[in-house]
Amino acid sequence: MALTEEQIRDCTSDEELFQALSAELHRRLPDGESDDLDLFVERLRALPTGLRAMAAVYQLDVSMALDDLGWHFANWHHRPYCDETLRGLRELEAHEPAEIFSNAYELAQPYWTTISELLAQGFDKFVDWYPDSELEKALDPLNRRMWDLCAPTYGLMAHWLTYARKYPEKVVSAFDISPTKST
Repeated sequence: MALTEEQIRDCTSDEELFQALSAELHRRLPDGESDDLDLFVERLRALPTGLRAMAAVYQLDVSMALDDLGWHFANWHHRPYCDETLRGLRELEAHEPAEIFSNAYELAQPYWTTISELLAQGFDKFVDWYPDSELEKALDPLNRRMWDLCAPTYGLMAHWLTYARKYPEKVVSAFDISPTKST
């Protein structure tokens, strides 16, 4: 059953709202991220505005919890997906994280081909190259600021909660476009 504006408004705690939003994303994107990032971006673009933004920001939150922006650009080395992430941060009104991500994405551009070539040889090649690279050094102040902005409980996904409470209508749509299960 699709999440409704009323259900969003009825959530009394952050955890309850976070669980409702997460469940809706899992319902709408039952297979999660795809190995085919072109297909995944296409699936994102079919979601309601708010869910699209939330889904696009999710992996950045994971990257910042586990690694940093440079690792994010290697793990999610796909310009249209990075563009969706930036758009998602802006939609969620995560202004400073959006600015940081935009700056980091711009700094990564001169290294994009290098990262592509390393990844084509195997992820271990990136692992060997990135530490102490010029890219890592350039991203360091941005990483530090982004880590500071990540809320202790929900990280960047804390913006999901503020956004859903402010714009519940943008999180749901009038019609349900989730995949149907065959019986």
